Amino acid sequence: MSCLQSWPEPIVRVQSLSESGIKSIPERYIKPQLLRPSLKTDSFDDFKENPGHPRINIPVIDLQDMLSSNKALRDETLRRISSACCEWGFFQVVNHGVNHELMRSAREVWRQFFKLPVEVKQQYANSPTTYEGYGSRLGVEKGAKLDWSDYFFLHYMPASLRNQNKWPALPSACRELVAEYGEQVVKLCGELMKMLSVNLGLGEDRLQDAFGGENIGACLRVNFYPKCPQPDLTLGLSPHSDPGGLTLLLPDENVAGLQVRRSGDNWVTVKPVPNAFIVNIGDQIQVLSNAIYKSVEHRVIVNSEKERVSLALFYNPKSDLLIQPMKELVTKNRPALYPPMTFDEYRVFIRTKGPCGKAQVDSLKSST
Repeated sequence: MSCLQSWPEPIVRVQSLSESGIKSIPERYIKPQLLRPSLKTDSFDDFKENPGHPRINIPVIDLQDMLSSNKALRDETLRRISSACCEWGFFQVVNHGVNHELMRSAREVWRQFFKLPVEVKQQYANSPTTYEGYGSRLGVEKGAKLDWSDYFFLHYMPASLRNQNKWPALPSACRELVAEYGEQVVKLCGELMKMLSVNLGLGEDRLQDAFGGENIGACLRVNFYPKCPQPDLTLGLSPHSDPGGLTLLLPDENVAGLQVRRSGDNWVTVKPVPNAFIVNIGDQIQVLSNAIYKSVEHRVIVNSEKERVSLALFYNPKSDLLIQPMKELVTKNRPALYPPMTFDEYRVFIRTKGPCGKAQVDSLKSST
């Protein structure tokens, strides 16, 4: 993978900017007028205070019925997942089998990590070669507009890339919690892959096999969105679709920030359900499904009063495996929309240019 060995400019930690007491954000973080968020949406606090008030939200799906002996209940759950994938590209899952206390502990240990002195975190400073470690930007274009966030990125699978020495040693519980959390969430991803595969009219293992069977990739990106004095001028994460296969997001329990593009310039602020994961389709499943399921643009808004922590686990194909529309989903009336490409080749785009809407996957489609 050809990426720069170092960042094109000195890295500035957004958390340090936020905590310095600035009243105006630096020019590098101010988005063009058309990309600035509208903050006139329902707030998460309003939603909590008036839960009965009807507001649009991404579908919430209870996975408990997938364990039922009642086929009708299982089929209805599968139908709801298929509908969410086709209509939204996003949904929340509850009763998913991941331990709730583990979810809370994992989120809290990372919140504590970002509260550590900057010199401690700086020991894990990343580079654009692999992005692994403590970072503050995506993309390597000099002079690019930046997002209002810091993050920590690590490899969980394959096991050959898992290096716990690159995971934070502090807080002391971090490495153990990351390992346990990763194991449970990866297992959940495998179950969701079966459901997606069945919904596509394939055998339940077919989609997983196209990812490489057990030789999949999984990465964890922990996002930290500091308080921002001018949240109307910037974004925590610019609009993008996820380049990988499937993303499971553990959102902050106290403050919403994720927005999903519904149509045109209409963005829906996701209201997290307690103990739920937010699931979204990535570009690789769009390619494999021949665009039956589509990845959807999303972004993150920031807050002037509250910081925010979220954990995104990316479930990806084996990095050197050719990904292309599955032959069962290619017909005379629906020819293959995308050329073969490995995930290693595919993700160079976002690692070089940063978040750019759906520019990459759409360009592949238009070129065929």
